[in-house]
Amino acid sequence: MKTFSKRALLRASAAPAILGASLIATAAFAQDAPQAAEAEAGDTIIVTGSLIKNPNLAQSNPVLTTTADQIELKQNNTAEDILREIPGIVPSIGSAVNNGNGGASFVNLRGLGSNRNLVLLDGDRMVPAELNGRFDLNNVPVALVERVDVLTGGASTTYGADAISGVVNFVTKSDFSGLEANFSNQITDEGDGNYVRADVTMGANFDDGRGNVVFAIGYQQSDPVYQGGRDFSVDNIDSYSGAIGGSGTATPSRFSLGALGTRQVTADGTAFRPTSAFDAFNFNPYNIFQTPFERFNMFGSAKYEISDAVEVYSRGIFSKNTVNTIIAPSGSFGLSVQVPVSNPYLTAAQRTAFCANNDFNAGLAGIQSLTVAQCSAAAAATSTSDPNYRQFTTTFSRRATELGPRVSEFTTTFFDYKLGARGGITDSISWDVSGAYGESENIQTQTGYWLNSRVRQALLATSTDACLTDTNGCVPLNAFGADGSITDSMNSYLTANSQIATKTSLAQVKGLISGDFGLTAPWAGDAVGFAIGGEYRKYQASQESDLLSQSGDLGGAGGAAPNIAGGYDVYEAYGELVVPLVQDKPFFQDLTVQGGARYSKYSIDAAGSPGYETWTWNVGGSWTPVDAIKIRGNYARAVRAPNIAELFAPNNTGLTNLSIDPCAGSAPLTNANLAAVCTAQGGGDYLGLIENDPAGQINATSGGNLSVGPEKSNSWKIGAVFQPDFIPGFSATVDYYNIKVTGAITTPTPGDAISACFDNLSAASASDPACTIIRRNPASGNLFGESTTTGGLFLGLSNLGTLKTDGVDLTLNYDRDIGFAKLSLSLNGNWTGSSKFQASPSSLNRECTGFYSVNCASIQPEWQFSQRSTLAFKDFDVSLLWRYIDGVSYEPAAYDDDLAAAVGAGCTDPEGADPDGCMIDPEFRKIPAEHYFDLTGRFHITDNLTLTLTMQNALNNKPKVVGSTIGSTSYNSGNVYPSTYDALGRRYAASVKFRF
Repeated sequence: MKTFSKRALLRASAAPAILGASLIATAAFAQDAPQAAEAEAGDTIIVTGSLIKNPNLAQSNPVLTTTADQIELKQNNTAEDILREIPGIVPSIGSAVNNGNGGASFVNLRGLGSNRNLVLLDGDRMVPAELNGRFDLNNVPVALVERVDVLTGGASTTYGADAISGVVNFVTKSDFSGLEANFSNQITDEGDGNYVRADVTMGANFDDGRGNVVFAIGYQQSDPVYQGGRDFSVDNIDSYSGAIGGSGTATPSRFSLGALGTRQVTADGTAFRPTSAFDAFNFNPYNIFQTPFERFNMFGSAKYEISDAVEVYSRGIFSKNTVNTIIAPSGSFGLSVQVPVSNPYLTAAQRTAFCANNDFNAGLAGIQSLTVAQCSAAAAATSTSDPNYRQFTTTFSRRATELGPRVSEFTTTFFDYKLGARGGITDSISWDVSGAYGESENIQTQTGYWLNSRVRQALLATSTDACLTDTNGCVPLNAFGADGSITDSMNSYLTANSQIATKTSLAQVKGLISGDFGLTAPWAGDAVGFAIGGEYRKYQASQESDLLSQSGDLGGAGGAAPNIAGGYDVYEAYGELVVPLVQDKPFFQDLTVQGGARYSKYSIDAAGSPGYETWTWNVGGSWTPVDAIKIRGNYARAVRAPNIAELFAPNNTGLTNLSIDPCAGSAPLTNANLAAVCTAQGGGDYLGLIENDPAGQINATSGGNLSVGPEKSNSWKIGAVFQPDFIPGFSATVDYYNIKVTGAITTPTPGDAISACFDNLSAASASDPACTIIRRNPASGNLFGESTTTGGLFLGLSNLGTLKTDGVDLTLNYDRDIGFAKLSLSLNGNWTGSSKFQASPSSLNRECTGFYSVNCASIQPEWQFSQRSTLAFKDFDVSLLWRYIDGVSYEPAAYDDDLAAAVGAGCTDPEGADPDGCMIDPEFRKIPAEHYFDLTGRFHITDNLTLTLTMQNALNNKPKVVGSTIGSTSYNSGNVYPSTYDALGRRYAASVKFRF
């Protein structure tokens, strides 16, 4: 058995984690001896995946690692940028998401959801950014990152809940001494999207090496890249017709006119024109591909050995981030309003149309219109006391182009600090006790929004001077004129800023004893390793909205933002064992087994909630028959407890995506069962007039549920590591993973909600709860409109879901001195066999690998790899990164739904040329495989000065256009998928690093 000094044990216990396949991007196989040497030398050993600290004990879990050198060559500015290049990580909310970005960036490991993986900093949890319990990647101090470890599969036994799909661990530089300063600048080939980053890191050892302090400060700032600045996204393209399209909330205004349906004001603002002449609103030029971002951050850590047996340590991190999302102007989005016939801005032709087609007596059946004489008398009645006074109800849609874009500024202030002590009980057993506390506050300030209540008030006017109800300086609104008819004074009255504050906190205390007792198996040399510990965590989170945000009064804000508050406590106890069974025997160079278990008790801050208890466990092992091969495997039972949003958020109506409404168009007029269903949902008065939203957005109602409990997962992995002696410098790993989540806390997809009602139309469907729970706009029959009156689809939260994914990770590395230079070749690849989601036992078991649609939101290709080739000369390095993304196509299940709706609507030849635009344009049903190349040159000018030049997307590849209504708004934007495919084009990056 190899022994360690107390100082080595102190250093080796820097953070809870596991020894995986590798500590660097090269081979993970023969690393036991080098790590032991490093530990004896006093270097910090941080491993990812286990609590056992003995660095001699190789583990069974594969870990994919990205090093600081790779980060420098790629010139990544944020943690999100780093993770985006790793195969097997599916794009989540980040800088390329504009409409749907809450000011933070997240990671989605294996496509199982960004709330099912855990992000760590040096093995520690950090305070989450929002009510879903996710950590904001913008808070990672990139300048100090030594490497990034990605561990796949259930890790709840080691780290607690949330680690169902795995762990991403950012490991920072330890024992840093000296001064390092970095400055970098990036700009696109188009001259926009400038990105500036500056970092300074200082560190020093003191008291003869007994202590070390590190402090770093950083600044980042990026400019927006507008969709109007790229030729493929200047115009909004409809994914069905292939024609230039956009939003139905356009300019001039649109109004409902009874049996005539919806009509739009003519371009000159004098009359109305029919549906065929509508001008859709092109919102693309206002939206952005790169959100503006500014960040100030600080990071500090210190440690000091009080004695040979005790070391104290601390860590503090602070950042302030500002993210701006910019979307097209606000307005009135299908708002039900009342308008006097004597409104001063109505032209004679418009007044006549309203009088002849609108209902002036809802108490009687049919449309009770006005005669010509009644209309003329009402036009002269300017007082509500006049017996001839009349007003009509209409659905009003108008884009506030005169006002400018809607802007949401998200300012996040984050801090998290930790204090602990560790030491050695014996030469082979150490202890570690620490406490940490963190807070995050995100303030969202919304500007540029019309208020629905003021729009209604401003339309109730019979003169241009004042509104009929004028207690707040009301300015009458000219909604009936041409584009430009709305003045600054009108907009000033109609708008007001609003604010939403999201606050979270995390307090945690934990203690751990790990090491070995010196016991060994009869045929092994290394001792049995163990770890035992306990942990307490307390989560608190709230969303506090002003009255405007709570009311849902903001035009185009996607619904109300209710107040939410909640929290829970977690008490845990856990233990792990690593048992070397056979070592240094023929065909058994090493045979090691390991296992662990964790007990967790949750106490929910809600009256009547009993809380819950969970057990997680894992078993695994590795077998090294000869020096060149290692076989490894692991099986884990993991859980994920519901987060605060899933528990405490009230039901609320917002937006989701759906392009085809089965009740739209003429289909209900020829199908009695369909008509009955549409009528039961509140659309009976509008059969034949119901519309599909041109922007592909509809309303949906969802919320939390205190009845949901923890979801469970079973995951297993098996793989091998190869490091043959006959190929010096070569190593390879291949690992198969399989993860299944049952009792998953999920909501149905839009396609699931539609299918549950409309797939089996029958006479009973009109009373089927799956149908009647869908609620339509009472003023139009549409699934879109004002959130206070139109519930849309109901996407309820439950424990009925099932998620499953499996695949293979492959890494290849080769390093060789070729005389005039050193050659390094590396490849990280992933094959995803399946990625399935079933919202309930009766729902479709939906496959999303290689597919995209509103149901498969973020693209997960079947094959993906990153390959880097580097030649290192004495004073110069040249490196080429080749990134491959496999081809993907439109989801077959979504295609079948479209086809059924098209046939029901009587579309001609829907699977052929489809002149009706009932099916996704064939041109948009596939995205071919993509290859990106990044070229880097790094110049070591002096021992203290390095210059790095990078050309990203060197071939200036453009993303495949698929239109803007084929998928989820968060990921399908600007006619493309900018989170997966590079929408910015070729970029140039330059950085200078000083080190002393």
